[in-house]
Amino acid sequence: MKTLIGGAIGAVLGIIGMAVWFKPFLQLLAGAIPPMLLLGGCLALYLGFDELKDTWKNDEGVDPLATPDDDKDKEISELKKEIEDLKKG
Repeated sequence: MKTLIGGAIGAVLGIIGMAVWFKPFLQLLAGAIPPMLLLGGCLALYLGFDELKDTWKNDEGVDPLATPDDDKDKEISELKKEIEDLKKG
């Protein structure tokens, strides 16, 4: 209930504040939008370039997360030997 009352009071004060200081609000908004667009654009460029690098790696057939099958087979055989040793001991 306290949250509802606090939210209502905040909304009313926000409406009053925007009515009283509308022109400074627009100036603040006009000053804040270009840096936000610049940072968002830089982030999009970075993420796009990173994704492009990943597709280049996949086109070359190199998967950085995959392990060769020989290593998997070797690990499986080692685990089987370990299980057999545990059963014997």
